[in-house]
Amino acid sequence: MKSLLRRLFSPLLNPFEQGTEPYEYKPMSRRILIVISVLFSILTAVTFFLSPADAGLAIAFPMIIFGGASFVCLIVGSLGSERAVAKIWGSR
Repeated sequence: MKSLLRRLFSPLLNPFEQGTEPYEYKPMSRRILIVISVLFSILTAVTFFLSPADAGLAIAFPMIIFGGASFVCLIVGSLGSERAVAKIWGSR
């Protein structure tokens, strides 16, 4: 199942997993990335439910940003390699 999901999300994972430079991976980084994903998804939901009904498209921008960040963090945190997790944190 994981290999199927990795193939499905390979366009998102490939930029983070490419490279040959050394990296420093800490197992806690993966857990923190998933927690950040949950926090961003909560922020997206709160933004959606607390927005006024007449907000229109003004509410779309924060929801796209926070929802996108949540999605990327969740995919890289759960399916990404050690290199991808280290690269998203910027460790070299």
